[in-house]
Amino acid sequence: MCTHYLSVPSPERLRESFNIVPPSELGRHDMWPGYFGLFIRRSDDGDECAGAQPQREAVMGRWGLVPHWSKDGKERNTVNARSETAAIKPSFRDAWRRSQRCIIPAQAVFEPDWRSGKAVATQIVRADGQPLGIAGLWSAWKSAAGWLESYTMLTINADEHELMRNFHRPNEEKRMVVILPDDGYEEWLQASPERATGFMRSYRAELLRVIEPPARNELELVPRQ
Repeated sequence: MCTHYLSVPSPERLRESFNIVPPSELGRHDMWPGYFGLFIRRSDDGDECAGAQPQREAVMGRWGLVPHWSKDGKERNTVNARSETAAIKPSFRDAWRRSQRCIIPAQAVFEPDWRSGKAVATQIVRADGQPLGIAGLWSAWKSAAGWLESYTMLTINADEHELMRNFHRPNEEKRMVVILPDDGYEEWLQASPERATGFMRSYRAELLRVIEPPARNELELVPRQ
């Protein structure tokens, strides 16, 4: 389960890595549940001519998916969606069925390392220095004030993953976000619900790198108020 990540702060990097036109406001860099960040989805305004490349749009949304049927617009433990149950769990099933898939650009994700006996927030990045493209779902909820866009990150089991099995509490299931391959972004955004399940696989451990926190500091797992 991921509850802390760093967004991509560079418009140029977003443009180059995800083929989008970044908005003027990129949201927070240090992302926690309930904060507004950037996600990428297919655009309904793209050119529909035969052979035209489907368009992508970058959207600001709240991290923590709010289903369209919500009565109060609050997210409830929806920052992550288990890939095994996303198609049937009430909070996510409509977004999955309607192919409301997205990509969440991230510079890094944080996971708690408990091997010392205490939780130490540890930063995980791509080994090649490129941004992570995390698979997600998005939704839109309408209130009296207008529309609220929101998103969630999809996760898979990581009990056998050479790197990610080292994180989270001992004796608990290990989970990791679904990191998409660079050449799979467009296919993920266009895939049917049936084909989308093929993307629910782990990212190879050798393609990831851990940035070790300073040994003298026990890093916080919750943001300061």
